[in-house]
Amino acid sequence: MDFTFTEEQQAAVEAAKAVFGGVAPDGVPSPSLTAGAVADDFDRALWAGLADADLLSLLLDARHGGAGLDAVALCLVLREAGRVLARVPLLENTAAAVTVQAYGGEDLAADLLARAGRGETVLTVAAGGRTGHDSAELAVTARREDDTWVLDGVQTAVPWAQGTDFVLVPAQSTGSGRPVLALVPRGHEGSSLAEQVSTTGERLGELRLDSVRIPARDVIDADGAWESLRDLLATGTCALALGLGEGVLRMTSDYTGKREQFGHPIATFQAVAVQAADRYIDLRAMEATLWQAAWRISTGAGGALPVSGDVAVAKIWASEGVRRVVQTAQHLHGGFGADVEYPLHRYHAWAKHLELSLGPAAAHEEALGDLLAAHPLG
Repeated sequence: MDFTFTEEQQAAVEAAKAVFGGVAPDGVPSPSLTAGAVADDFDRALWAGLADADLLSLLLDARHGGAGLDAVALCLVLREAGRVLARVPLLENTAAAVTVQAYGGEDLAADLLARAGRGETVLTVAAGGRTGHDSAELAVTARREDDTWVLDGVQTAVPWAQGTDFVLVPAQSTGSGRPVLALVPRGHEGSSLAEQVSTTGERLGELRLDSVRIPARDVIDADGAWESLRDLLATGTCALALGLGEGVLRMTSDYTGKREQFGHPIATFQAVAVQAADRYIDLRAMEATLWQAAWRISTGAGGALPVSGDVAVAKIWASEGVRRVVQTAQHLHGGFGADVEYPLHRYHAWAKHLELSLGPAAAHEEALGDLLAAHPLG
């Protein structure tokens, strides 16, 4: 493997830094919103900036107006988004679009992707399942009726669902027994969205589908489509966690370098330095496992285990690492870190949301053990 970034990937990072450079994490709930939501929509101005910088079409082919880059480039951009807690559906929109490109029919791709790359049509993905703990593809059933698919079920915690145009919904085909992906328009007949709010304070949606009829051209039933989408979403979430953790460690370094006790910056105290060093090690492990997973997704290169094995390792480090980083930061900031006027509380809330989205490390370790049993290293 070669983790040297190409000129195109580095250019994407520079473009992302320019767009995200003026973004500051906020999060004071508006009194007009229910259940403590931060805002009623994602950051549309930032979304327009990403579109102007061609960062929404990063993974799309040239025929759809894109740059034709890969998962590594996406993760580099998401890392920058995570540093500032960017309130945009960049991961979900890109992952859904590239899945349509790779597995969807040409009619669907031609009609949808150029608009998604320009930010005119916004996509999200229902990957939470019915409870947030079960497999997402088992939460909805899909049955084929001539040139239509009929969907029934519930998907919870759909990100940005209130402001996006389409939700890409995994479902279990009652005929083949394998997953399919259905593109469901927001407000489509038979569908409804119930209000939910995440630990970040962002609005989520519980999507209910009651005999929702979707044209066959808007349903992807190709082998491997859901697995590919799921791996890209997970790896992108790891990139967000890495960027968040690096932002928190920098914030903590600045604070402990200025905060003095007994006439010395607390950063010079051994106990503080050791804790900061431990969290730096966490971040480097998160980074190494992230690029391994993204590289496998991008190149399709073979390995001792399927791609899902590398994704599982990245998820283990990201879910555990981001939690340890923000907990240590909170500890080293003392009472100041609990001040809601100081941005650390927002990073802590986002870290918890990302940790929950990735799932517990123990579950990924179990999945990794199953893979090792099925593919002995030798």
